[in-house]
Amino acid sequence: MNLSKPISAVAGLALAVVASLSTVLAQPGAAAVGVMGGVGEDPSCPFNARMALDERASPLDSAQVQTPAGLLKVCYGAPSLRGRVMLGGEAVPFGELWRFGANEPTILYIPAPLLLGDVRISNGPVVLYAIPGAENWQIFVTASTDHWGNQISPEVRAEEIGSFRVTPSRLDAEVERLTFAFEDRGNGNYPLVVTWQDVRLELPLRIP
Repeated sequence: MNLSKPISAVAGLALAVVASLSTVLAQPGAAAVGVMGGVGEDPSCPFNARMALDERASPLDSAQVQTPAGLLKVCYGAPSLRGRVMLGGEAVPFGELWRFGANEPTILYIPAPLLLGDVRISNGPVVLYAIPGAENWQIFVTASTDHWGNQISPEVRAEEIGSFRVTPSRLDAEVERLTFAFEDRGNGNYPLVVTWQDVRLELPLRIP
């Protein structure tokens, strides 16, 4: 039985696919997207492959919780303080739109329709960004997921599903790196807790 021809055909097809992808990614403006896949890394957070993961000052991170409806997950870039005042400082001034992370947009993946704050989200994924403030934060939800994090253009805002406000609380100990985490409170309640610097935010999230 001669298998050389089938094997050669498969190899040729594989090389053609690789060559095709290389051509597409080499084109100016082409989206170069990868997935994390190293040890300890999440394989399902998309990222721009032109920005090497091991060269990032703000690593790609994620948080997730298993619910009866499926996996609830957020992917975000996690900046650090490094001795700087970030929230309310020059980098993240109060009263201005902020990507709610670093690099790629902060993306929320949902397993079922849910309520985030008082915003009803029927399907996902969706992107979160914010206007931080000393007394309250406004959190925005948009259906636009293919923009770079800080490119919150009129087109991105036109796809907003809604927004809501949360009141920050103060932490006793400073948190060096931006951190998102879900808490399982039972009865379909999975608040998304965000901590950084001396600030703690709790974004109510409920899956009916």
